[in-house]
Amino acid sequence: MAMAPLSNEKLPETARLWRYFRTGDFIDGYAVASPLSARDAAALGFRMPGWAMALLRFRNIIVRPFGLRTDRPANEAGIGMFPIEYEGPGEMILGFDDRHLDFRIGILGDGTVIRMGTWVRPHNLAGRIYLACVMPFHILIVRNAMARIGRAVA
Repeated sequence: MAMAPLSNEKLPETARLWRYFRTGDFIDGYAVASPLSARDAAALGFRMPGWAMALLRFRNIIVRPFGLRTDRPANEAGIGMFPIEYEGPGEMILGFDDRHLDFRIGILGDGTVIRMGTWVRPHNLAGRIYLACVMPFHILIVRNAMARIGRAVA
């Protein structure tokens, strides 16, 4: 089966993720043709391959001494390690606030395209350094997730 082309694409202005954005924040966007719902795309996208899980385990070992979150509390509804903040028709927002930065992941599905974006607001120098360090891995993980979503059928 041919993979649907992935594109870097600004999220639509109607995306709830834009409600968080202020000058100086980070936000990205990707899109891929897919008939999946936002929830199904999120469930598939956050079912990470072994190499991505290994990176997350390594990240957790490094950040745990600094008191950063390493998992979703058991009493919070979520997908993977990410709590669900909002779920509505065709859109989900996952993520949380932490000591060094706040972040959210937005997933939008309209039956033909899945759009995914990540918003980050660093709180301090540590948050900006963390974001710079994880950015190459973020791009790899998101592009891989979107490729899996693009290969899936409803």
